Amino acid sequence: MMENQATPVTHARPLFNKLVLIGVGLIGGSFALSLKKAKAVTHIVGLDRHLTSLETAKRLGLIDSFTDDIASAVIDADLIVIATPVAQTTKILSAIYSHLQAHTIVTDVGSTKADVVLAARNSLREKISQFVPAHPIAGREKNGPEAAIDDLYIGKKVVITRLAENTDRVVELLAQAWSTCGAIIHHLSPKEHDQVFASVSHLPHLLAYALVDDIAAKPHADRLFQYAASGFRDFTRIAGSSPEMWRDISLANRDAILEELDSYSVKLNQLRTSLVASDSAALEAIYSRAQTARVNWISAIEAAEAQNKDGGD
Repeated sequence: MMENQATPVTHARPLFNKLVLIGVGLIGGSFALSLKKAKAVTHIVGLDRHLTSLETAKRLGLIDSFTDDIASAVIDADLIVIATPVAQTTKILSAIYSHLQAHTIVTDVGSTKADVVLAARNSLREKISQFVPAHPIAGREKNGPEAAIDDLYIGKKVVITRLAENTDRVVELLAQAWSTCGAIIHHLSPKEHDQVFASVSHLPHLLAYALVDDIAAKPHADRLFQYAASGFRDFTRIAGSSPEMWRDISLANRDAILEELDSYSVKLNQLRTSLVASDSAALEAIYSRAQTARVNWISAIEAAEAQNKDGGD
């Protein structure tokens, strides 16, 4: 299910008086900047493992203040956003549990959802209805607070994987926050989410990391990189993402990724068999099917973007 929204919104009154941002890097920082630009939040408090990141985020205007005391940060918060590697989710949720007030909404931005939901159920227990899982489908090659930009989410998808315990009010308020950033809201179950993104996001990251690592390990790597051009750069762009984050994603969604990796291995073996046999027809058939699928996919994207643009004018 999808809700169309691709134009940032400016609010006459803030959606949130106090937002707590746990993790002040690219994803969380860009969300904060977007809400600030739209006048949708009054005050943002930052927490992070690294003091230098908090100082940078404050200097760049991503946050208004920061602290290392999670209890004082959480008090009176309207929204808490966990924007850290997914492996830290359990620790963070456990830390905020006893300080969490009834009106506070908690959300995350993780690339896996089933593990995050399990962590939330174990950590938040009777307060689970306050947790609304989400995943913004956006990024850049750069990481950290310096990489944050206020237009990162314009026209990008954000998947909300609501829980049975969530009320319509909390889901709608979170959707409104992301729509304020210019995002297009989609809804999937946690299981559906993890299956989809194992295929179209997690596997491609594994492939990009593996290719660059393989080339970098060769004795003549410098020469190879010297001649790598735009095609290689485009294909491997996502290998510039945070290794820690993608380590956690890979392990969190291990079973679904393994299924996709096995399927891809079958396709690679088909290509290898065709090359060994110099079977030009088989090679061309695979290339042609892939080309057609990609052309159709891009056409669908362009059509959707045009529809969203017309709807926002």
